[in-house]
Amino acid sequence: MEILLTGGAGFIGSAVADRLVRAGHRVRVLDALLPAVHPDGLAGVTLPAEVEFVHGDVRDPATVEQALRGVDAVCHQAAMVGLGLDLDDAPDYVSCNELGTAVLLAAMARGGVRRLVLAGSMVVYGEGRYECAEHGPVLPGPRAERELRAGRFEPPCPHCGAALRPGLAGEQAPPDPRNVYAVTKLAQEQLAAAWARACGGRVISLRYHNVYGPGMPRDTPYAGVASIFRSALAAGRPPRVFEDGGQRRDFVHVRDVAAANELALRAVGERPAGSSRVYNTGSGTVHTVGDLAVALAAACGGPAPVVTGEYRLGDVRHITADSGLLRAELGWRPAVCFEDGVAQFAAAALRGAARLP
Repeated sequence: MEILLTGGAGFIGSAVADRLVRAGHRVRVLDALLPAVHPDGLAGVTLPAEVEFVHGDVRDPATVEQALRGVDAVCHQAAMVGLGLDLDDAPDYVSCNELGTAVLLAAMARGGVRRLVLAGSMVVYGEGRYECAEHGPVLPGPRAERELRAGRFEPPCPHCGAALRPGLAGEQAPPDPRNVYAVTKLAQEQLAAAWARACGGRVISLRYHNVYGPGMPRDTPYAGVASIFRSALAAGRPPRVFEDGGQRRDFVHVRDVAAANELALRAVGERPAGSSRVYNTGSGTVHTVGDLAVALAAACGGPAPVVTGEYRLGDVRHITADSGLLRAELGWRPAVCFEDGVAQFAAAALRGAARLP
């Protein structure tokens, strides 16, 4: 299969490229090499020799139209990721993620390319699934800054104020994006679904959990928490853990995410025309942010983590989802356990420091 892989020079994208080439596919990578992620261009990026590389922005219609020629399917990884710094980042998030996806979809419709695998995110769920002993499943409201300042990080029941029990969100859980990045990731899914209905396309969206592994960028606030902790340890500093470290997450290795993309590209062509399908994509094991910091510090032989009590208003307390549907329907099984993945990540090189935009 001839596959256009957008964002293929990025952390996840390059792992997907490697997986697809090993599986016998022909891969064309389209990447803008934005300085916030690639300050030195392709330096430090490892792509298989068989990959055809196109330097261009997914927001440019002419570039995208040319990149789509001869393509059977698109794997869309290009996006601005992470929570960012503040609302000044909002225009860039909307431009990269929403406009970029719209330009790509319009070009696919014109060019007759009808298969799409989209890099989604579990951030669309917001605070995830919670249950109250009295009121059952509930959706907590936004966390109040006064509560966070006081060190009360757990969201209470919106009806009675009681403590809640966090659980796993399924794909049918209502979306509740809590920051600009999350809004744009949900918009990408909705745009893709509209495209599929309008032109008879087929789309699978993989809602990634917290992806980590070799090749993560370092020293940038747009990176995931695993990269931020690893960067600190590489500099001889203790990882700084926000809140009390009890935030629940699902850390999934990048190789397992790449495998999920390969399976989705095989499966998407069998979907009914005009359909869209979403799959949670996580390891299936829940760990806290504090767990990750402790495990990384031990594996690196570095200083112990420092729990700071700091917080970011756009962060959610707990978000873990049920990835059983991806296992059941596509036969995906994560192969890298948390302990092995963290040990490998601790020994792996990170990409060079990024200059902030």
